[in-house]
Amino acid sequence: MFNVGDKIVYPMHGAGVIDSIEEKDILGEKQSYYILKMPGEVKVMVPTAKAEEVGVRNIIDKSSADAVINVLEQDETEMDKNWNKRYRENMDKMKSGDIYEIADVVRNLSFKQKEKGLSTGEKKMLNNAKQILVSELVLAEHASQDEIEQLIETKINTSFMMFRSEEVKPQSIVNKFIPFDGTGTENN
Repeated sequence: MFNVGDKIVYPMHGAGVIDSIEEKDILGEKQSYYILKMPGEVKVMVPTAKAEEVGVRNIIDKSSADAVINVLEQDETEMDKNWNKRYRENMDKMKSGDIYEIADVVRNLSFKQKEKGLSTGEKKMLNNAKQILVSELVLAEHASQDEIEQLIETKINTSFMMFRSEEVKPQSIVNKFIPFDGTGTENN
């Protein structure tokens, strides 16, 4: 059982602080709910009776936060080439609520985005995974959202340069399709 003021993680939503515990009558059923205050002034109601079942847990401590940040500094783990299978595997990692798995998703999809771009679904997943990661690290590190977002970007950029920079050949789509001879047409 959690108490008011506890910092907890609700899988697939992120971390927040228990603002209150209230009895609510929803669809004729009276239940006790944790009222979780999430980043951005969002409030989420989690049934107290099902909290453990849905994977609600305490946030990580400072040393675990350092280990999570270390995940971002590593090379990507092997992912399936098939985007559909890769998407399902990443979704399973996110549903687990394991912060290390979520950091793995953030790093891997960030690398993939830098290498060749992501599908719309994977872009959405990356943004969601980043939000979940940031929400927990903000509470664990006692830092601002901007500081944590910058830290994540820096770690990913550094590890990408270390492990992948030579493999990626920058291409400018603008140079590829628009000639720069001043006429608007190619004169070969």
